[in-house]
Amino acid sequence: MNTAAHAAHHENGPNAAPGGNPEPRAEVPATRLGRGTLPLMSVATGLSVAGNYFAQPLLDVIGRDLHLSTGTTALVVTVAQTGYGLGLLLLVPLGDLLERRRLAVVLCALTAVFLTVTASAPNAALLLTGTALTGLTSVAAQVVMPFAATLSAPAERGRTIGTVMTGLLLGILLARTAAGLLAELGGWRTVYWVNAALMLLMAVLLRLRLPALRTTAGLRYPALLRSTLALFAQEPVLRWRAALGALTFAGFSVLWTALVFLLSGPAYGWQESTIGLLGLVGAAGSLAASTAGRLADRGLAHRVTGVSAFLLLGSWGLLAAGGTGGAWSLAALLAGVIVLDLAAHAVHVSNQNLVYAIRPEARNRLNSAYMTSYFVGGAVGSALTSMVWGLGGWGGVCVLGAGMAVAVVGVWVAEWLRRRTPRG
Repeated sequence: MNTAAHAAHHENGPNAAPGGNPEPRAEVPATRLGRGTLPLMSVATGLSVAGNYFAQPLLDVIGRDLHLSTGTTALVVTVAQTGYGLGLLLLVPLGDLLERRRLAVVLCALTAVFLTVTASAPNAALLLTGTALTGLTSVAAQVVMPFAATLSAPAERGRTIGTVMTGLLLGILLARTAAGLLAELGGWRTVYWVNAALMLLMAVLLRLRLPALRTTAGLRYPALLRSTLALFAQEPVLRWRAALGALTFAGFSVLWTALVFLLSGPAYGWQESTIGLLGLVGAAGSLAASTAGRLADRGLAHRVTGVSAFLLLGSWGLLAAGGTGGAWSLAALLAGVIVLDLAAHAVHVSNQNLVYAIRPEARNRLNSAYMTSYFVGGAVGSALTSMVWGLGGWGGVCVLGAGMAVAVVGVWVAEWLRRRTPRG
């Protein structure tokens, strides 16, 4: 077999579409990741997703300013999540159909526009509209992520994913802190105006710094969406990793949803501004993303997942000890937050590293399928937490989170056994 034939066999063998016909692959850009491009992409992802989390510590202030009922104010969080979920399903797959740089730039620019709608909203209708549309286009982060993976050399893909994921996670975790601080300086609208300006800047910089990259999927948009769903049936690695991601993010959401209830309750009695600073503690766990990516480059993604699964389970023991208040209880709580965040981020980066390797030409659709599962897991975790808190308080929440961690361990063990079982 000559060199060209061997390369074609290597590329098309495991990645071939059903029926033996390989899907078209992405064009290889003339330039790879240039100096400063990877940090720019990391910042862009963090700023893109941050807009979905600003409202959480500001709900009371927003409600009073716009004279909204508690139920209407709570819808701000719901519509942000709904918009983001729709964006994962409907917009992220477009990266396998359209020129990726243009798609990322347009989504960032639209996010800036919709943030200004929220910032200037005089009533609930415009507030919810701006929030929903911001959530929809903030999936620019999930277009940039596989873009970065495609631009990186295969041996450095894990490190690249880890670096960009660190930016995304910092955006999520620090958004609440930034919202609280800027609200004290200039009111709740300030953080939206600032983020809108930054997103517009990101659109310009991405246009200047990123190379053009097009994937000729050869599909119309409806067929593209159908092919995204079909990947679950075709790719067992995607199924396993989507299950691990959904369960892990469900446990992550259980913690961060219930923490507000615990810290504002009688055990601690913290104010909202103090609670927002806890994002700085959670940010320490995001450092695991880069380390997990480097280990994945060494072929250790499966081992990282296993170690992280058991760390997730252990973290809930620390968190359970943190529910009584007092100095030692707080120390256990903070340690549990750091361990859980570290483990959850390591699982996520390992998952993405393995999922992106399945079909390079379908990387955006794979990301859409995986991230939709991930997002659904988080939404289920948040919903269950609200119910369990009313029934069993912090103790019940810890049992719920530990149960999800047990499920993560179980799925990882099942996948490990499947990989070790000879086929045929």
